[in-house]
Amino acid sequence: MDTRVALLSIIVNDQRQTEELNRLLHEYRSYVIGRMGIPHPMKDICIISVALDAPQDAISALSGKIGRLPGVSSKTTFSQF
Repeated sequence: MDTRVALLSIIVNDQRQTEELNRLLHEYRSYVIGRMGIPHPMKDICIISVALDAPQDAISALSGKIGRLPGVSSKTTFSQF
């Protein structure tokens, strides 16, 4: 199965969504290369970057599920190959 490398950028505005977000990331853990989370206490948000190597369908599914969480936004950038 062909895979792509992608960077999933997530901003959490509603900290109550953290548990569900972590559950989703755990569900897709086999595709995660690395993850970095940066809290921004002055704005009361969290900025998360997740590097993935996965089939494009799996990346899109994860990004869509995360983007549907209230108070959470996500964008995905794909490698060319």
